[in-house]
Amino acid sequence: MAIATTGKDVLAKFFDEGAYSALYADGAVTAAFGSANGTPVYAVCQTGAAVAEKDTEKVVKVLDMAAKTGNPVVTFYNSVGAKLEEGLAALSGSAAVAAAVAKVSGVVPQIAVVTGVCGAGSALAAAAADVCIVSKEGELFLTAPFTSAAAGDKLEGAGSAEFAAKAGVAAIVVDSAEEAAAKAAELVGLLPANNLAGPAVFEPSAPAGTLNLAKYCPVEAAASIADANSAVELYAGYGKTVYTALATVAGNVVGIVATKGAEDVLCRNCVSKAARFVRLCDAFSIPVVTLVNTDGFVKSASDDMAGGLREAARLAGTYADATTAKVAVITGKAVGVAYTALANADLTIAVEGCTVAPLDPKAAVTVLYKDELENGTNIAADTAKLAARYAADVCSAAAAVEAGLADMAVPAAGVRAAVVSALDMLSTKRTQRLPKKHGNMTL
Repeated sequence: MAIATTGKDVLAKFFDEGAYSALYADGAVTAAFGSANGTPVYAVCQTGAAVAEKDTEKVVKVLDMAAKTGNPVVTFYNSVGAKLEEGLAALSGSAAVAAAVAKVSGVVPQIAVVTGVCGAGSALAAAAADVCIVSKEGELFLTAPFTSAAAGDKLEGAGSAEFAAKAGVAAIVVDSAEEAAAKAAELVGLLPANNLAGPAVFEPSAPAGTLNLAKYCPVEAAASIADANSAVELYAGYGKTVYTALATVAGNVVGIVATKGAEDVLCRNCVSKAARFVRLCDAFSIPVVTLVNTDGFVKSASDDMAGGLREAARLAGTYADATTAKVAVITGKAVGVAYTALANADLTIAVEGCTVAPLDPKAAVTVLYKDELENGTNIAADTAKLAARYAADVCSAAAAVEAGLADMAVPAAGVRAAVVSALDMLSTKRTQRLPKKHGNMTL
């Protein structure tokens, strides 16, 4: 059953027990303050009508109040657009909202929930939120699909929730607006109230399983360290070789980034997804646990031309710039620049059986033992044998610890305990960036 489009019904579904204090109850935008999942939060709700300038003023006021009081803001988007009868005032209102969203970004969490039509200026604001949830009943677009189709650029599913997910805009897609409201309330409980508040703490529980290196899966690898049933995956429809989720570990909220596996490379979309997620965690001091097991970045000049190198630099810069607690767990391969970008952590845990090397062992032995291989009788077999010996002697977990590339080596069964211990050690981390306006990270 879809949620009703009136402001009162939307807010009643979102707030605990449907109770809230109304701030603005008339016009195309209503607003309120109450508790969602036990957390004080502001909500802004478009009711389906055209948005007038006075409605955008309400949004700006709520964002300003949220920043002053240190509470999250959840905005429900459902509007046919700006009120054209007001002429140019529609532009000034849209610009004021965009400025307010940017001003509050990183101060308090902003969650966008698309339950109806969300286009143009509203789409910009929704896409700029920390997390964007889209119901399959909603539409999210910068350019209206019919306008694009009329110009000869027709794409299947344009404007839909699935389309927004594939584009990396929708972090979560749900079936109905009612589910979207429930998911927003869940996220409000997971995220800190503001950038000065500590992460939320819950009752700890044991993980659903243990790390299985023989049959590696990023979702299961993340589940092996997270409390059972605590993970909320973000951006599942985008960048499929990286898994990103908010979860709890021993009751404490963390962000988990897990690469897909040793044989899977990271394309520009996967890298962009990971960087976006780490940036979110860092903004609100949520510890980041990165499970590294990848063959590295796509080895393709075409991918570089399409932005692969730029996004890889962005990822490395994001990890390096992040001041939140960072724990890296090398569960499989961390070779070359993959280690450089992903294992930039306060504490690095190497799992026994992993491979940490500047170059893939097979490629390394072809250089180091060139003469021996050329004089052998079976180059393929000899290469494999030398690579295995090189990996065991030079690229092992123990060797990584000895070289200072990891802080500890643990068996697969001990990863959860090691991560809990690392997060406990880093719980009082304090780091100050050098004075500057902002970095010039590649975007």
